[in-house]
Amino acid sequence: MTDLQKAKKLLAENDYTCVLCKDEKTRTSTQRGVRPLVEWLESDEDFEGFSAADKVVGRGAAFLYVLLGVNAVYSHVISYAALEVLRAYNITVEYNVAVEHIINRRGDGICPFESAVMDITDVGEAYIAIKQKMREIGIASRGENK
Repeated sequence: MTDLQKAKKLLAENDYTCVLCKDEKTRTSTQRGVRPLVEWLESDEDFEGFSAADKVVGRGAAFLYVLLGVNAVYSHVISYAALEVLRAYNITVEYNVAVEHIINRRGDGICPFESAVMDITDVGEAYIAIKQKMREIGIASRGENK
């Protein structure tokens, strides 16, 4: 079984929102949105070469997966903008449904993180924009106060 298959299986069989797998190493999260990806980025762990399975991947999450160094991403739902980012960085992508935009949790607009990075092409700039948006909407990552 490949790392991507393992990640997909864990996502399907558990209440996780995202899963990272490489060899015998596995990281999981039940947190929604980009928060777990930012926390993994800010940890001391190396995720280079991992495979990821995620419930929803928008452009913001796609940039974070690039920064994490994953080599494959599976998503139940992915935006066309996220596909563009992942493919530009030669990351293998599998998905169930591709959509125009990821919708926010209220269901009345575009996901704030997808919107924050829509016109950005540089991964470093995308990370700064995501962190700024997290602060604006009151989401703290590890080591930050709300």
